[in-house]
Amino acid sequence: MPIASLDEITARIGTQIGVSDWIAIDQARIDEFAEATEDRQFIHVDPEAAGKTMFGGTIAHGFLTLSLLSRMAADVMLVPANTKMAVNYGLNRVRFIAPVPEGSRIRGTFTLANIEERGDGQFLMHHNVLVEIEGSDKTALTADWIGLLVL
Repeated sequence: MPIASLDEITARIGTQIGVSDWIAIDQARIDEFAEATEDRQFIHVDPEAAGKTMFGGTIAHGFLTLSLLSRMAADVMLVPANTKMAVNYGLNRVRFIAPVPEGSRIRGTFTLANIEERGDGQFLMHHNVLVEIEGSDKTALTADWIGLLVL
């Protein structure tokens, strides 16, 4: 995660703080997520059956795409040098807008929406996140994500 002072981070409220690297969504990743979550619906794990649907092939679980926000955030989220930990606090809004086809790549664009001081060196960092699919004009996912930063 990029390092910045709390004042520098606060000055970025309302602005885009960065765009993550691309992440490949292949069948192996989809299958591993299906096993971990026990969500083995055919549109995710059966290429032949999924090929006969409107998707034309398997698609990533929406929650797989959502779970990759942590990976994407590691590329762009700003944190002070004296950060003890940063943890998920929650989501205010998530929308799965377009399916992510197997074989595609996704990346996240992060905008710092707000920072709330909670006291004792704790801050809630609110980010608006948009996940795009490479080569598509459709957004895969949008989320209002909150992280707890402990300094």
